[in-house]
Amino acid sequence: MNFKQNSLFTRNTGYDEEQPDVQGGVLAVWGSPSSGKTTVSVKLADYLARKKKNVLLIFADMTTPPLPCICAAGDLEGEKSLGSILAATHVTENLIKKNCMFYRKNDYLSMVGMLKGENVFTYPPYDQMQAAELIEQAREVAPFVIIDCGSTIASDVLSAVALMEADTVLRLVNCDLKSISYLSSQLPLLRDNKWDADKQLKVASNVKQQEASSHMEQVLGAVSFQIPHSREVETQYLEGDMLAELGLKESRAFRKEIEKISREVFGV
Repeated sequence: MNFKQNSLFTRNTGYDEEQPDVQGGVLAVWGSPSSGKTTVSVKLADYLARKKKNVLLIFADMTTPPLPCICAAGDLEGEKSLGSILAATHVTENLIKKNCMFYRKNDYLSMVGMLKGENVFTYPPYDQMQAAELIEQAREVAPFVIIDCGSTIASDVLSAVALMEADTVLRLVNCDLKSISYLSSQLPLLRDNKWDADKQLKVASNVKQQEASSHMEQVLGAVSFQIPHSREVETQYLEGDMLAELGLKESRAFRKEIEKISREVFGV
């Protein structure tokens, strides 16, 4: 394969005019089911890639693999699976590179995830070691790593490890008691592990106009970000076109919040 100068696999060639010193790091996006984890992960990765920042987007969910729903199959180069990486005895930088899927419309964006029809039983079981190695080596592949975690960390090893190993965690929650209850049931699972509560940023997700700030604070408490509902984003999600640009005026507030997250988390 030939990669454009300064794209994902050529960033260490010495050509860095478009890549000044940046904060970068590993971000894990987690939350209750249907809280917008994948939407936020993809839109944030797309925003960074459009700014010519090398991004590796990892879809950790093996129960409902989101990769087939992100964009048209023809927009991705190759059919390679996250399962092939985690099936290895040890995860290396080269192994991740060989199993990346490239977004043809932007050379700065690469993805790793399960393919359509695959599930956790398609490949041999993996453990915490492979998951930790994947995250460690992902740091060498790209300066910006975003992990779209599954909601159920009790049975999702990669997502649980990502929450412990990431530099920052976005904890998405809908403005309802069921979403709060779900996360409350999951958090004790991390209590005895390397869970750093200070690195998690609570995010009110898919906020609708009728959900006033006073009501949100009563239900959720203080939040770091408020991501508003956007019909355009919802349409892109339903049509499997999540990397399309947001052009409607009603999506302006959504775009601004993604930009705010990028600045505060990644320094970009």
